[in-house]
Amino acid sequence: MPRLSFFNRRKSTHEYHNVVERIFGTFEKWVKHPLKFTTKRSFEAIVFLIIFFAFFGGLAYKMTLPKMLNTFMQTSYHLLLETVFYIMAICVLMGAISKMLTEFGVVRLLENLLRPLMKPLYNLPGVAALGAVMTFLSDNPAIITLAHDKNFNRYFKKYQLVSLTNFGTAFGMGLVVIAFMTGLGFGKGALIGLAGAIVGSIVSTRLMQRFTLKSYPELDEPVAEVTGDEQQITFKSEGSVFMRFLNSLLDGGKDGVGIGIAIIPGVLCISTIVMMLTFGPSGENGQYMGVAYEGVPVITWAADKINFIFKWLFGFESGALISFPMTALGAVGAAIGLVPRFIAEGIINTNAIAVFTAMGMCWSGFLSTHAAMLDSLGYRKLIGKAIGAHTIGGLCAGIAAHWLYVLLALI
Repeated sequence: MPRLSFFNRRKSTHEYHNVVERIFGTFEKWVKHPLKFTTKRSFEAIVFLIIFFAFFGGLAYKMTLPKMLNTFMQTSYHLLLETVFYIMAICVLMGAISKMLTEFGVVRLLENLLRPLMKPLYNLPGVAALGAVMTFLSDNPAIITLAHDKNFNRYFKKYQLVSLTNFGTAFGMGLVVIAFMTGLGFGKGALIGLAGAIVGSIVSTRLMQRFTLKSYPELDEPVAEVTGDEQQITFKSEGSVFMRFLNSLLDGGKDGVGIGIAIIPGVLCISTIVMMLTFGPSGENGQYMGVAYEGVPVITWAADKINFIFKWLFGFESGALISFPMTALGAVGAAIGLVPRFIAEGIINTNAIAVFTAMGMCWSGFLSTHAAMLDSLGYRKLIGKAIGAHTIGGLCAGIAAHWLYVLLALI
């Protein structure tokens, strides 16, 4: 996880500076001479300050500065205590369970059971089922670890190997998301959401393969001429049964701590800002009290204007619920951090949980991971196609979850 985050930061910074350089390049042509580096940085600082003060200045104007600052800090504090530690506890427990399932062969058993579905559903070799199970039990980067294994990737053609970024991402943190939703009392909605996520994964993977072959038909060839040996794709374990149990329990829990820590910045930074743009004042007469979970409901106001679209597609009764899929684009951990507040506001139901699970699991923060994953595979040129295919796949996941819920409600 830390390694992927590093690659992501490097890639994001690289893309950001490319945009800035293009802007300055246009300006240099206009003024007829090149700008110095320090001058460029000064212009960049000015633009940033304008955006920064416009955003927080608008909030402060509406809420007053002291109450805005207090709400900002109180919301982060409450999210840390009430949500982050709860999610971290789930991550530790699910990490331990995942490691034990891997250690004692359950993962390979599930792979064998799912293997026949890979070709007809995803146009992938049967061994790809292992990637789905591994990412479901952990997070998106697990698929890249497998993709670099020569005994795994030799079963694939190049365009199929590239599509693993979409395939694996669609199941990332699936166990944590489903456990979180079930723990809140929405087990039925979580299972419907899982079905919706599978629909989204099929759409995303197939579209990625289609986009790739259309633009680069030369990728329709095997990754390697020599056939891989799937028996070598194994998880080595040593010692007695008791020691294997104990080590897998502790090592899995430690991995869960890493995932739990990794979601803290997303929940505290992204979720706090999203909440301050989703919920309004908490005072009885519409007054701001400077407490947690207040804000200026810009997202809710905008979403309510076109909520007839979201209601038909996803069954959302409130425009505020669109904040979940918006946040899931960048970090699913931050997105599920919004759910307890939605429950407290009384604007959530089983249908919304199904859609949240489907879109949160399918997208699982792909905007912050796809670039690094494809860069790691050596196919940076396909980043745009992967993002486009996965955006469509996530929308299809949410739509499928909603209409599956409607269908089951009629039975």
